[in-house]
Amino acid sequence: MLKQLFLFSVFLFFGAQSFSQTVTIVNKETNERLEQVTIFDQNTKNYVTTNEKGQADISSFKNASTLEVRFLGFKTKIKTYAEIKNNRFIIQLEPSILSMDEIVISASKWKQKKSELATKVAVISKKEIQLLNPQTAADLLTVSGKVFVQKSQQGGGSPMIRGFATNRLLYTIDGVRMNNAIFRAGNIQNVISLDPFSIEKTEVVFGPGSVIYGSDAIGAVMSFKTITPRFSFDEKTVVNGNAFARFSSANNEKTVHADINVGFQKWAFVTSISHNDYGDLTMGSNGPDEYLRNFYVERIDNQDVVIENKNPKKQIPTGYTQLNLMQKVGFKSDDNWDFEYGFHFSETSSYDRYDRLIITRNGNPRDGEWRYGPQKWLMNNLEIDKNMANSFFDNVSLRLTHQNFEESRISRGFNRNSRETRTEKVAAFSSNLDFTKVLSKRNKLFYGTEYVFNDVTSTGVNTDISTNTSQKGPSRYPNATWSSLGFYVSNQTDFASKWTLQTGLRYNFYKLDAIFDTTFYPFPFTEAKIDDAAFSGSIGLVFRPEKTWLLSTNMSSAFRSPNVDDVGKVFDSEPGFVVVPNPNLKAENAYNTDISIAKTLTDFIKIELTGFYTVLKNAMVRRNFTLNGLSEIMYDGEMSQVQAIQNAASAHVYGFQTGVEIDFGKGFGFSSDFNYQKGEEELDNGEKGPLRHATPWFGTTRISYSKDKIKAQFYANYSGSVAFENMPETEIAKPFMYAIDQNGNPYSPSWFILNLKTSYQFKENLLFSSGIENLTDVRYRPYSSGIVSPGRNFVVSLKATI
Repeated sequence: MLKQLFLFSVFLFFGAQSFSQTVTIVNKETNERLEQVTIFDQNTKNYVTTNEKGQADISSFKNASTLEVRFLGFKTKIKTYAEIKNNRFIIQLEPSILSMDEIVISASKWKQKKSELATKVAVISKKEIQLLNPQTAADLLTVSGKVFVQKSQQGGGSPMIRGFATNRLLYTIDGVRMNNAIFRAGNIQNVISLDPFSIEKTEVVFGPGSVIYGSDAIGAVMSFKTITPRFSFDEKTVVNGNAFARFSSANNEKTVHADINVGFQKWAFVTSISHNDYGDLTMGSNGPDEYLRNFYVERIDNQDVVIENKNPKKQIPTGYTQLNLMQKVGFKSDDNWDFEYGFHFSETSSYDRYDRLIITRNGNPRDGEWRYGPQKWLMNNLEIDKNMANSFFDNVSLRLTHQNFEESRISRGFNRNSRETRTEKVAAFSSNLDFTKVLSKRNKLFYGTEYVFNDVTSTGVNTDISTNTSQKGPSRYPNATWSSLGFYVSNQTDFASKWTLQTGLRYNFYKLDAIFDTTFYPFPFTEAKIDDAAFSGSIGLVFRPEKTWLLSTNMSSAFRSPNVDDVGKVFDSEPGFVVVPNPNLKAENAYNTDISIAKTLTDFIKIELTGFYTVLKNAMVRRNFTLNGLSEIMYDGEMSQVQAIQNAASAHVYGFQTGVEIDFGKGFGFSSDFNYQKGEEELDNGEKGPLRHATPWFGTTRISYSKDKIKAQFYANYSGSVAFENMPETEIAKPFMYAIDQNGNPYSPSWFILNLKTSYQFKENLLFSSGIENLTDVRYRPYSSGIVSPGRNFVVSLKATI
């Protein structure tokens, strides 16, 4: 070991001499090089991050008086450029899980310390992703222990945060909003379009984020940052990459991934490709019998036939495949200009809507088939960053983005010949211009503008499968356009060494134009036009009485403007109900208060507690409606109650999030996160009822070990129950998804599972990982989910690097 450390030190010494302005950052205990470390200039607010070799070019920081070196899980170091140079451009970081000064981007779109923010932010690092090995980006979000995910089928994942979900949460990828004009109030699957292997870091900003991000950011903002091209620091070309393979037993998963980076001094290229093949998902052995899959449907000799499932724990059909591609190109013209172009593409196979396929009617399955067609997502994103101090800004970032979304629904009643296919396409264009300006040593300004335009095309086709003839059918949406123009300004003032004040304001215009086809439904209108505006604001205060204490409070508002899904859709929300268009909608508004406390004790214990209260006004909800004076119409062969989205309710939700971290030393650590929320919404009859997306309490508790080449984590995931009397009305109407209590009523049982993940670094370029999920083989279905979670699952993977 001493010989290895000596050789490593000699290597670092000569490496540092060869590249006099290239710093190398290592773990003090293991001498492991650290990737994604941030080196931050306190005065100019500029920063660089280390590459896969733990290196970064700091030549532009020659005149910096103070540099901060920060990395999650390590103690922050503050150095001058001269000190770094005198130490031969080598910096050793000491491990610590208790830092309050982690750098985040999502709160303002610019890098800031968490200790300066009045909002609560959870960070999921690349290191955590690598150890816990999530199958999808939806599973990745649960790694934090602070996000609850609902699934209607295996190809899905709909986060539920602080009582809100779907189009009241905002997704961003590389700073670009992913929400589009057909994001619905029902569960959405768009997050699975993101590839966990291409994600460097995930940040979840809890509470309203409309000041920076505009519409939809009511419950939280989920910000995903993908891998960036890495440049060479000298004339030598840098080539590095990874190859990965994984197998999981519960769904016979077979995943392969590869990425490669080629870096020159001014140009850099990174390519990433992943392919996933998931089979039918097997549930656990110990749990409610109501969850078992006792039958499925096959088409035999032009008839739908009910087949007895010989293995009722296997959920048939739930398998699907997915392909993800990413290409990025980076260019640095000089120290002040950065250009980056990113191309993303994701496509799934068609996948079955499992929760619809378990519904029965008159003793038979309700549907012969119900599936989503291939979900496709494409994004072109050009980002231009410039560092140049002048009277108006110090840094400016321009993002120009084009996205294409495509999804479809394919359904057919049991033993019916008519198959309905509804296809939606959205072309989304956006531009963001964001500025920062240091007004003084204690005052910093963030401001910018955003323009978004969505073009929605919706078509319907009805096919007679007995004759294979097709004809035009009703579409799910009108053909429509939706646009938004917003302006925001935010200010951060350190008016004393221990106090930080943050304020923000946004003014947002939004516009919708829709044309309705009255061929199939006799709507009393042919078009809808909405042209309105919304305000949002925030004010937050952070108090740091000493380095071991952090107290903050934040008051903020948010809005969600009506989109095409709200105004124009026609669909069956549940058996016997049909939702029809309503062109008379206004924005809904949320008002939130947060109070947070964080404390470190004796340098090895950290405790955090955040309480919140949110009120939602003018909420857009489904309510009974009439169409041409009729309260019921025939829809897909069934007499159905007419409903529409209306500004007809208010809601409130409150709760708390708490966490503890303990560093026992010698590689051992303990952490736990617990989340509680309770919400109520106004019902159709004016009474109050449980808020649908306010989940039961849930959490994660972990024991971790990291030493030399070995990493391990033994952890528990758990959730409380929802008794029948506490179930929302919309969930009571779906008894097929729930267990049955002793009174014959549906309810959601509590659950508790144990998991073990390990990894071993055989060589510098070979990592073997393994794990067992749901050790006790529990059969459980998370609240509001239509599919049962995996039973005992064995996971093995191998990663090779160059």
